[in-house]
Amino acid sequence: MPQFDYPCPDCRATNSLHDADCEFEGTPWPEVEKAYTDIVARLTAAPTEESELYDAVDGEWGALHRAALERLKRDERVTEGNDVLRLRTSEEFREEVSEPTREPMRTIYRNGSVPGCHDNAVFAMIAWYEMVGLSWSETRENVIEWLRDSGAWARGGFEEPSPEALVDAKRHVYEAGYGWKEKAEAAKRVIDRHRG
Repeated sequence: MPQFDYPCPDCRATNSLHDADCEFEGTPWPEVEKAYTDIVARLTAAPTEESELYDAVDGEWGALHRAALERLKRDERVTEGNDVLRLRTSEEFREEVSEPTREPMRTIYRNGSVPGCHDNAVFAMIAWYEMVGLSWSETRENVIEWLRDSGAWARGGFEEPSPEALVDAKRHVYEAGYGWKEKAEAAKRVIDRHRG
């Protein structure tokens, strides 16, 4: 099945298999990608007021364009200040997404993994960094740092001899592009119980 560079703005699918309740189920993929490229092409040229962006796209601005812009904002690719939209630079983006700020990833990131959820937490961290577009080396570095800085590694319960070995053993998660949400929610439940 073909994979696409831009996710569906509703369900985040990167292939033609959308979630059952997806607003854009059945929308031809070239239309999905065109909505993104219309926006990105304009913002690459210069920061733009949102109202000007509507007029700058090729064709009509509709629900798909609105959803693509909202997805780019939620994914921290586009930032807004004084009613002006701009694309984040690669460096700004990496810095912004290195620390997850939304639940359930925020709990995992800030509290670290605990015995009973290590596999789900590490899986979620790797899958999340892959989803936001970090390279494998950036993902590996961030997850190893998180294991150490959060205290997860010091709590023990891992079979691998080092954080590096653990992350390297999970590279298949990154390469397969698995989703992070289900594993993150499961890990957060265990972490919350442990904290409570």
